[in-house]
Amino acid sequence: MSEKNDKQIELDKRYLRMAAIWAENSYCKRRQVGALIVHNNRIISDGYNGTPSGFENICEDETGNTKQYVLHAEANAITKVAASSNSSAGATIYITSSPCIECAKLIIQAGIRRVVYSADYRIADGCELLKRAGIQTDYLEIKD
Repeated sequence: MSEKNDKQIELDKRYLRMAAIWAENSYCKRRQVGALIVHNNRIISDGYNGTPSGFENICEDETGNTKQYVLHAEANAITKVAASSNSSAGATIYITSSPCIECAKLIIQAGIRRVVYSADYRIADGCELLKRAGIQTDYLEIKD
């Protein structure tokens, strides 16, 4: 492995650890997920899973199921960057969990070119769609 690849892997791990810390902001009890969008080695957006602005910070219903309107970390990060003067075209998104198919569609439309994640989602269709779209997807294990 080249020195450049080693440096990139270390940088990827650092951003994934930061995404994991950001996930701690989530009020979700079932699963906390964090995401960072990075462009030219600069964080341009962040997100974690939770309810939309103005809603109560309760992600699960009385039976323990996730409420339908809870936003995923990737969706939060992408909508946040869309409302800013930054562009996610060509960026990398770091996520603590591989994306679902709905978030994969948003990633494609946002022009993000690389996805780095540290845990598998229970369904792999999101990563399969990203690969079909030519987006680089990298799993990277993070040790606490």
